[in-house]
Amino acid sequence: MNKWLSIVGIGEDGLQGLSAIPRSRFAIALSLLNQATIIVGGERHLAMLPPNDNREKILWKSPFSTSITEIIQRRGQAICVLASGDPMCYGVGATITKHIPISEITIIPAPSAFSLACSRLGWSLPEVETLSLCGRPASLLQSYIYPGAKLLILSAGKETPGIVAELLTNRGYGGSKITVLERMGGIHERNLEGVAASWQETEIAALNTIAVDCIADVGVKPLSRFPGLPDSAFHHDGQLTKREVRAITLSSLAPLPGELLWDIGAGCGSISIEWMRSNFRCRAIAIEQNETRINYIIDNATALGTPNLQIITGKAPEIIHNLPTPDAIFIGGGVTAPGLFDICWNALRPGGRMVANVVTLEGEQTLFQWYEKVGGNFTRISIQRAEPIGKFLGWKGMSQVTQWVAVK
Repeated sequence: MNKWLSIVGIGEDGLQGLSAIPRSRFAIALSLLNQATIIVGGERHLAMLPPNDNREKILWKSPFSTSITEIIQRRGQAICVLASGDPMCYGVGATITKHIPISEITIIPAPSAFSLACSRLGWSLPEVETLSLCGRPASLLQSYIYPGAKLLILSAGKETPGIVAELLTNRGYGGSKITVLERMGGIHERNLEGVAASWQETEIAALNTIAVDCIADVGVKPLSRFPGLPDSAFHHDGQLTKREVRAITLSSLAPLPGELLWDIGAGCGSISIEWMRSNFRCRAIAIEQNETRINYIIDNATALGTPNLQIITGKAPEIIHNLPTPDAIFIGGGVTAPGLFDICWNALRPGGRMVANVVTLEGEQTLFQWYEKVGGNFTRISIQRAEPIGKFLGWKGMSQVTQWVAVK
């Protein structure tokens, strides 16, 4: 099919920025816009069109999928979608291409807010952490904070800089430098600068991008994205995979970007949270039947920057039948539940990993039965920590953990 759909990135300078310079991307964008019989965009984009433009307009609706359906229903007609900046950088283009093949689409990007911000600040874009808080929980920021990090954040509105400043301060990064870049590329462009702990700016344009130079307060202990966060990083009631065992377990689970984990008997959620912290595209479902521990999981996911962790309350064998196909499964509790292995193993995709930890003889017997069915390998993990004995230090052993790992 011919390329009937075009997505044109617009800067803060509006349609005037689509210069008619021959053979330039601007001229192509302007030509696509002029040839379209239907224009799609937000209120701000559609307001850029001349008042006497009588072509059909489609205003983005909520939920967004409704408007995507409207576009698909007009397949083959000349449609132009107006978008802000680079449509493929946290923009509508990334969503549309999930529903319409790229072979039917022409995309003409404008510079992204991230590129513009780097050009203003002198930052190297590959060395910057980028994220969007548009329609997303602000707590996502938690997993991006570390000493020396340079962050570029797409803001949800004029309140976002204050929220970011408060979050940084509460995390122990109150000395971080904040720059708010308003309406970049237009005649009203303006920068506001300050420090997180003393941030008081309120008169901020709704269209803004936030730059943060993260500076840790004295004595603050950074939290690594590498598996094995301190046990103290989690709220828990003792039902926690301890740091050393957790690091080994995450190594066995071997998360890759975009993969999905089932964390069965999640306790306080430490395994699934660290799985998601390994890469922003990793997904996880935490399954736990204890209501108190569910609250711990929620608190920990928010505090550690994984608010999109899906949490399900209930007993695993009864509630996992219709869940999305996992790439890896961790069973930290309840291995002796009847039928659990068969359900999990059948659900696991080929090449997927299953890891189970137990501390009881009954649990080991169950794992051996699983081993007899599908193979795998066993590791016994024995950890000792030095603790005070009077005036001296002595070794105190933690419960030995038997770990079974199998690849389907």
